[in-house]
Amino acid sequence: MSCQDNQGLLDAYLDGELDLAASLEVERHLEHCTGCQSRKARFEQLGQALRQPDLYARAPAGLDNRIRESLRTRDKQATPGLTRGWLTAAAAVAALVICSFLLMRNSLRPAEEDLIKSEVASGHIRSLMANHLTDVLSSDQHTVKPWFNGKLDFTPVVTDLREKGFPLIGGRLDYLDNRPVAALLYKRNQHPINLFEWPAAAVSKPRTDTIRGYNIIHWSQSGMTFWAISDLNARELGDFVHDLEQ
Repeated sequence: MSCQDNQGLLDAYLDGELDLAASLEVERHLEHCTGCQSRKARFEQLGQALRQPDLYARAPAGLDNRIRESLRTRDKQATPGLTRGWLTAAAAVAALVICSFLLMRNSLRPAEEDLIKSEVASGHIRSLMANHLTDVLSSDQHTVKPWFNGKLDFTPVVTDLREKGFPLIGGRLDYLDNRPVAALLYKRNQHPINLFEWPAAAVSKPRTDTIRGYNIIHWSQSGMTFWAISDLNARELGDFVHDLEQ
């Protein structure tokens, strides 16, 4: 794991949001990286400081009643035009709050994607370490695809790429992004390729990245999101994705 990978996961690690495999990866990195150790210590100090009771103040007794009474008095005295002015101002404030929320949500998406990317890497590593690459072992897409019936609330896309040099080996169930997903196993020579997929409304072009020494490509199309990960070189993994998109 690189320092860049660790920085993207450190918040989730301190909040207890990572699975066991990802947590162990972070801890192994922290054992020998003094820079990330210092960053972790600063985060912990900040968390402790924010939990200090001096930062919180209790509202005076009866404040809520006084506010309500003040608002009732104001409403009785307000003219229709003034009332419309208050409504216009309130609508403007509501629009501002909604816009701020949308901007904040969009700013969080990269962090959310980093978390899913980490889960994909953990799922790939788990399958290799536990020798649990498949639940159904078959190179026939017409055997693998029906196997998922009744096990998922969607039908995965299963493609035969043997003629392209990426034979289908089988499939299994996995759990990513807080839901059960389909994991299809392909191979290129002796390099296993895990292809995770589950429903998604967005459409996006393939994006290539690396995490924990693995190449990973993510894209969305036809109502599904796909994550391909392997120790295969980036060019050949890109060829695999290109063949899937056809």
